[in-house]
Amino acid sequence: GAMTVFLLALGPGRHEIYSEPPEEIPEAPPPSAGRWRQWAHRAGEQWRELVSVAQRGEAQGRLARWRDAAVCHLAESIAEQRTLWSLRKAEAATLCFPSSMSDDEAQRVMARLLRAARWHHGVWFAVDGLLLIASALLAPIPGPNALAYYLAFRVVGHAQSALGAHRGMTRVAWTRAADERLTELATLAREPQAQREARVDAIAAQLRLHRFAAYFDRVAR
Repeated sequence: GAMTVFLLALGPGRHEIYSEPPEEIPEAPPPSAGRWRQWAHRAGEQWRELVSVAQRGEAQGRLARWRDAAVCHLAESIAEQRTLWSLRKAEAATLCFPSSMSDDEAQRVMARLLRAARWHHGVWFAVDGLLLIASALLAPIPGPNALAYYLAFRVVGHAQSALGAHRGMTRVAWTRAADERLTELATLAREPQAQREARVDAIAAQLRLHRFAAYFDRVAR
């Protein structure tokens, strides 16, 4: 079916898009694929393993705990790109927007967000690509090259995000639907986290968004 994307209003001129597409596990490239694709796939697998270990919270020692906390934080920031990643393959999508906005305003805001995302991720694709090349200098250091795995995952992620934003602008057939719950979330974004927590949890449950409450706490600041 059509993908569902939620447009969040977080304050004057502040908007974000959110969805919870299923997590994609990339298939291994065929043996005939180039060395870069083979290495990038292995690096992605290594990064996901590092995240899995970090999320278990079993590290011993201050440095290891700091590393795991950093890995978890970076993994969260990457996960927030999944909306754009999913647009790469979408033919149609529904944009749910606050009922306090007009249909035309929601369309303009969405177009602005996609343009900004295409530029942002295009620039960071280039920057992280150069950093990834530089990180090869750390390869002789014993132990997993977490920096290289992370940068490789980011390079692929930024490329997917830029492509998803472009497709969302040019190929996806959008329909729009106003939702009063998103208007309420715009009000809740201005309240202290402790006061809004129960209501945000309830709205997330109604929308069947399992990771939304934690995301909302990060962006509604």
